[in-house]
Amino acid sequence: MNALPLAAGCLGGLCLAFALLYVAARRLDNYGIVDIGWSYAFGAVAIAYALLGRGWAQRRVLVAAMAVVWSLRLGTHLLIRIARHHPAEDGRYRQLRQEWGAGFARRMAGFFQLQAASVVLLAIPFLAAAMNPAPRLAALEYGGAGLWLVAISGEALADAQLARFKRSGGSLGPVCDVGLWRYSRHPNYFFEWLTWVAFALFAGASPWGWLGLLSPACMLYLLLRVTGIPATEEQSLRSKGDAYRRYQARTSVFIPLPPRPSHP
Repeated sequence: MNALPLAAGCLGGLCLAFALLYVAARRLDNYGIVDIGWSYAFGAVAIAYALLGRGWAQRRVLVAAMAVVWSLRLGTHLLIRIARHHPAEDGRYRQLRQEWGAGFARRMAGFFQLQAASVVLLAIPFLAAAMNPAPRLAALEYGGAGLWLVAISGEALADAQLARFKRSGGSLGPVCDVGLWRYSRHPNYFFEWLTWVAFALFAGASPWGWLGLLSPACMLYLLLRVTGIPATEEQSLRSKGDAYRRYQARTSVFIPLPPRPSHP
């Protein structure tokens, strides 16, 4: 199947899937489940591209495997976290309830559909690789696969360290600043972005693969300016106050760097 019809078909399927997910979110009264659906959707799209793409079979299998492993790890991590705290909802969505007021349900329906579109946009590297007929892997693809391994390992480690901190019940202090969190306030987001850099690098060896650069660019914008860091920082300031402000003063916001000296 050609690339554009394949992407359009995936978009249609995702729009339907996210509409059904929205119905489920309304019944559960917990809209945080959209994050779970968003994560798992990438694995489904990657499998569709691998099955229906016209590229070299081994490359299609490899890029799909990379996408599925990332998708399952993140989606399952979010599923466990949300299930553990249900019916409590993620603070970002509680804040949106307040900001959107009476129009919350209607605007959230559009938000769910926007997630479907974002999956297709961000999955451009999977599509480019799945359509590449070259019968061997290029150096860029080996580099992308290696960077992917580093990125997914870093994100899993950051998530595990944060989960361990939360299980401590406050004995380690009010703010998680252990492990990777000592060097970045959002190491999970940094390695999440690095994963998309890896996907784009892998796609760079394919015809039209340069379009895959849109994925890390869009992800960086979302993390730095929209749904990632800004919302998380606001929630942390509301819940942790001055302790988090001190953490902000000494710790890099995104890229892991040595902590800045603390001042009295």
